[in-house]
Amino acid sequence: MLSPEQLTNFKSLLTQNKEQLETRFQKNDQLGLDWRFPQESLGELSGYDNHPGDQGTELFEREKDIALNEHYKLEYAHIENALKAIEDGTYGTCKVCGEEIPLERLEAIPNTTYCINHADQYAAVGRPLEEGVLMPPFGKFDMDGKDENVAYDAEDAWQDTAEHGTSNSPSDFFRPKNLYGDMYEEGEEQVGYVEAYENFIGNDMYGNNITVYPNERHEEYEDLLDEEGIMTSFGDLHPYELDPYVEEDEKRTQRDWP
Repeated sequence: MLSPEQLTNFKSLLTQNKEQLETRFQKNDQLGLDWRFPQESLGELSGYDNHPGDQGTELFEREKDIALNEHYKLEYAHIENALKAIEDGTYGTCKVCGEEIPLERLEAIPNTTYCINHADQYAAVGRPLEEGVLMPPFGKFDMDGKDENVAYDAEDAWQDTAEHGTSNSPSDFFRPKNLYGDMYEEGEEQVGYVEAYENFIGNDMYGNNITVYPNERHEEYEDLLDEEGIMTSFGDLHPYELDPYVEEDEKRTQRDWP
């Protein structure tokens, strides 16, 4: 059991720590959490014209302030519980098992009311609720993994936003991009079409009269095939695949193409 002198020393230490926390909250303006928006801490009326990287920095700082605020409040609650235990005469014993808490543990953590075996009673449990919908990279709002889904999803929203600038620069890439508008993941992804030849191939409303419309994209496509030495972006075609639908199956199976 703790002696009256030891209890007095612990009470004095806990009271001092409590006053330090209260002073800290007063001096740092509650860690700036009284501000409704992050840009208010910078004296700006709006963050509309800020670079996304700057906005990300402000978001990180706000998240850090929230975490510190929760930490301080939890520590403050532990101190109040310990002071209450001193008043009740239960300080120094575990609230779960009733066993005495070693003096060494109390000296290291004066605000504890649990022994080492039950120290996880006030530890954080569970994960943030946001993780249920924001698992990397886009959580349940990423529709690409679903069959035949072309809906506008979170990835598409990010790409539309990233076109206006990100915190990445050419030095951040192993192979630098050609345009600053492509400085984001999958920035080279084709928009509005799937295959490159869709830029210069067209047909009528019935799917007939397939026509090639020469343009810059068509020339780039042809140059790429010539450079790779292939007939199509899928590789070379077997001769019978050049016109596979005009022959009967019996005749086609008689050929022995490699």
